[in-house]
Amino acid sequence: MKPISRRHFIQAGLIGAAAITTGFPNSVYANSKVTLIDKVKLGKTGLMVPRLAMGTGTHGGNQSSDMTRMGVDNWVKIARYAHERGMTFYDCADLYGSHQNAKEILKEVPREKATLLSKIWTRSENWNTDSPAKTIDRFRKETGSDYFDILLLHCMTNAKWQEEKKPYIEALSEAKQKGILKSVGVSCHSFEALKLAAEDPWVDVILARINPEAVIMDASADEVMAVLKKAHDSGKGIIGMKIFGEGKFSEESRREKSLQYVMGSKNVDCMTIGMTSIEQIDENVNRIMRIAAQGV
Repeated sequence: MKPISRRHFIQAGLIGAAAITTGFPNSVYANSKVTLIDKVKLGKTGLMVPRLAMGTGTHGGNQSSDMTRMGVDNWVKIARYAHERGMTFYDCADLYGSHQNAKEILKEVPREKATLLSKIWTRSENWNTDSPAKTIDRFRKETGSDYFDILLLHCMTNAKWQEEKKPYIEALSEAKQKGILKSVGVSCHSFEALKLAAEDPWVDVILARINPEAVIMDASADEVMAVLKKAHDSGKGIIGMKIFGEGKFSEESRREKSLQYVMGSKNVDCMTIGMTSIEQIDENVNRIMRIAAQGV
């Protein structure tokens, strides 16, 4: 008998999967020998998204990251496997230079079954001197997608971003009205910026740093979580980042504790984690879905 490859075994399991509803009102997942990541409601945006997104910005900056430095072809191999585990949520940004990664995987994943997030850099940099509207058009060409499910102002760092980024806010609002964007919001890199985002009715989605040890965060975990609760209660979609402290949680016990904390809060809809191997995907999907099944 010809041996069955791991990939073909997984595909066979997916084909035989039967979708069922869990005991959680916001999620569905597949019941099969292969655990799939479930889908959840992203606040009141109307979007249903995989609970876990493929981050593409680990150690990112200057249009580069761990995911782009490994080469698009190598990353796509991992993204294909992630797709087989239900992960069709791609977290990109101009700052990471990862739009090409998204473009390649979207050649294989039907666009209507994918969630595409990007972030627009709002500071003056050599690579981006275009107007916000032209930048959004460039994003569409670079990803090969006519629209984005989520587009965020990248790396807000103070309580004045509403007025400082007004041209960007106006451009994103216009693009949303045209159907180019389904939702808009901010990624926050200061506590003051986060508190403002929680209050701002323009913000549909917040990407926030959160873990129980407050590693690479701007306030204590309790302080940040209180703001996320306020934002989530008002209907904003909350995406968690730095769940594992950008890879600093090397021990399984710390990763377990962080996921228990974040998921157990009920204030974070989904999360983005940068993964560069099949083993990382397996661990994260299995652990997350085990915790979800516990009703944490």
